[in-house]
Amino acid sequence: MAQKNLVYGVDDVPSLPILLLAGAQHVLTLFGATTLVPLIFGPAMGMDQAQIGFFISCVYFAMGVCTLIQTSPFGSGLPIVQGSSFSFIPPIMTIVGIYSAQGTAVIMQYIGGALISGGVCLMVLGQFGLIGKIRRFVGPLTVGTTIMAIGFSLADTAISFNAANYWPASLAVVALIFLFGLGLKSRYINIFSVLLSVIIVWGVCFGLSRSGVFAPGHPVYISLDNVKAAKWFQFTGFAPWGMPKFSLVAFGAILAGFFSVILESIGDYFNVCNAAGIADPTEKQINKGIRAEGLGCIFGGFTGAVACTSYTENIGLIGLTGIASRWVVRVGAVLLIGMSLVGKFGALVATLPSPIIGGCYIALFGTIGALGIQALTRADMQKQRNVMIVGFAFLMALGLPGWVTKQQDLFFAWGIPGQIVWAIGKTSMAVAGISACVLDNLIPGTREERGFRD
Repeated sequence: MAQKNLVYGVDDVPSLPILLLAGAQHVLTLFGATTLVPLIFGPAMGMDQAQIGFFISCVYFAMGVCTLIQTSPFGSGLPIVQGSSFSFIPPIMTIVGIYSAQGTAVIMQYIGGALISGGVCLMVLGQFGLIGKIRRFVGPLTVGTTIMAIGFSLADTAISFNAANYWPASLAVVALIFLFGLGLKSRYINIFSVLLSVIIVWGVCFGLSRSGVFAPGHPVYISLDNVKAAKWFQFTGFAPWGMPKFSLVAFGAILAGFFSVILESIGDYFNVCNAAGIADPTEKQINKGIRAEGLGCIFGGFTGAVACTSYTENIGLIGLTGIASRWVVRVGAVLLIGMSLVGKFGALVATLPSPIIGGCYIALFGTIGALGIQALTRADMQKQRNVMIVGFAFLMALGLPGWVTKQQDLFFAWGIPGQIVWAIGKTSMAVAGISACVLDNLIPGTREERGFRD
């Protein structure tokens, strides 16, 4: 394996200042997408602003605890953050639609029940070693194509929903990340490139907002009014929306999300090992990782949050900064729990305008996609067989979800099986992973040219 240019390895314990700052950098990296998920679900369920804010705190609390579980001996032990996955948006929106007439609390209760049911399934699969068995069928072609789809399919999220709202701020963040991460030869500046970039651009935007250059309503206008009004201390607790309710329809709808994240998570385990410069995850690590994700989803269901699975964005951060220490990730998890408890802290982070977050995403999602390309080089890409498999799978990942999304009525007419197929088909990483995996195992080829090293 090629030696990575790491500043801190997986087992290294940086000094306390580095731990705190690098942990905060992880929090800033995941903040946008993590907050975006409840911001999508909240209005759809009829939540008011106070409920949405509380929902976000529930998500932070669950993410922090689940990340500690994943980085512990019970989990994979890899430096990987657990967060809210975009793969669950379609199935959960389906549940919202089914129970919309019964009110916000009831919807959240059914979502909680579905997460708990699916989490139990994941725990069983991981505990009895069933997930790890498929590792022998998942090679670099599958992993690399899936990672490429994860990174590049998020381009619209990075640009249309964030960066394009105000390009000057977004491009300033990107430029500073390149400058601090690659242009300057300073160890500490390099490892905090994302954090420094965000703080500088946020400070400029805040100053221009205070001086009147940016008026309320401007994409990068920053006000601290919500910070002043926020509570100092709060505890979201368990079953904050009421005890979870269980439904076969809700469980069937959410299975698509769990199916997608299994593939996504396996790809993430390989990806984070590659970014951290360590050997590929073992079958035991994969099983323990999925087991931990199952427990995380159960915890999320009981605490009024969303599903907590491996978070791809922060793997890109490891590649950018060279900090792969699991202790840094654990500190980030503790900060997340702290954000859920201290209302003003979370409110302050919430002042980050979407264009600043979009600038981070442009750099990070591109890095994730490039790591997928890097993973493909482990296979013999001079072989026409491999080129055709990757080309087909990646093209389908970019093209098929758009068509499937428009055919919702057609798929839903098949009942729960159709809903599951629809949710899978509209998820780029699932399409990429399934296409590449099926073709890689059906089309004749030696283990060596396929990139297996066993």
